[in-house]
Amino acid sequence: MRFNQRRQDDPDINLIPFIDVLLVVVIFLMLSTTFSKPSELSVRLPSADGQTPPKRPKELVLSVTATGQYALNNKPVGDDVPSLVTALSALASPEAVLIISADGRASHQSVIHVMEAARQVGLSQVTFATQATAKTAPH
Repeated sequence: MRFNQRRQDDPDINLIPFIDVLLVVVIFLMLSTTFSKPSELSVRLPSADGQTPPKRPKELVLSVTATGQYALNNKPVGDDVPSLVTALSALASPEAVLIISADGRASHQSVIHVMEAARQVGLSQVTFATQATAKTAPH
């Protein structure tokens, strides 16, 4: 008796369904991922390109130094919100514009104190002073 011994072929692995599943998983991850800005980026503020706005009739310039000291129209003011409110309320009017001239290294909290004081006084027109970048500065 002679039995035919078949030579068994190696089984083939079909990779196409596996690739399809992986592609679906990658697409799902891409759509469900939230992108966030890393906080370790070095940011240099403030500078902006733009035109100098025309002089307004009533401008209040509040300067904030890098150490958190305040000056309203070049006169020193206290370093807390109540003293800022007192100084601003003496000069505030409905048409007044508050220009916050903060140093680029000033803390965010220092600028927030100024904005809180402006809100308490009722100043609704608040803007920030910036310097022109080197490429747009007049020669």
